[in-house]
Amino acid sequence: MDPVSSAQDKLSHWGQRVRAAWTTWWQVLLLGAQIVLLAFMPSSYQRGEQRAAVLRHIYLATAPLLTWFLVLSALISVVLIRIVVATAYSYGLSQYALEVLVRTLVLELIPLYAAMFVAVRYAMPGAQGIRKMLALRQREGSHAEDQLLLRTELLPRALATVFSVLLLAAVSCVVALVLTYITVYGFSPWGFPAYTRSVGSVFTPAVTLIFTLKTLFFSLAVAVVPLAGSAQRDADGRYSRRSDITEFARLFSVVLLIEVVSLVGNYY
Repeated sequence: MDPVSSAQDKLSHWGQRVRAAWTTWWQVLLLGAQIVLLAFMPSSYQRGEQRAAVLRHIYLATAPLLTWFLVLSALISVVLIRIVVATAYSYGLSQYALEVLVRTLVLELIPLYAAMFVAVRYAMPGAQGIRKMLALRQREGSHAEDQLLLRTELLPRALATVFSVLLLAAVSCVVALVLTYITVYGFSPWGFPAYTRSVGSVFTPAVTLIFTLKTLFFSLAVAVVPLAGSAQRDADGRYSRRSDITEFARLFSVVLLIEVVSLVGNYY
């Protein structure tokens, strides 16, 4: 084989992959901007069928997930709390146990696995359902307008995903803080002043702002990235099924980037 032709083929293949990746990420950014813009326009989802669709998807994204997520979150929290508290006491560092627990469990872990839980249980299956619907419409010869698809299908699911991630993260943080208090102080009310001081020393204004923005961006990533992939055509113009692993890897890369930026903001 000619080395020059082989090199040209490799460069061409690499260029096509770069262009496809750029197109995908541009679609994600464009769709995210449109969803955020429509979310700040209540008139687009507060009346008629749009309101009913948003409320229905909020219920589907939250109610079936809430019980199992709280059970899983409580189990994980209890295990981590016991490990950290026992380790701190064994090394004589019990005064740092609460701060370590709040920073690792509440600030870092809970928003992350709340976002991943909603992504796996609601956002990604919903995105695959939309892609299947678009493929069926394409085979039948009917094509929905982009704006109609955005308002009737994508926007309600995106708003429901954002709401679900924020709600699950908030409730799970409260449960984790309560379990931490019970583990350290038991059911006695006398440790409450010291506990609130320890927790308050962690949640400085800067840390609270970063925590809030990180959770919000997690929810937006989970809401937008799978839906953007579902509404994007393939190279041949079709809506063929995509690998769940590939879609999850794309979403996880965005979530990981947000997590790294928040860590830099908190600790550097």
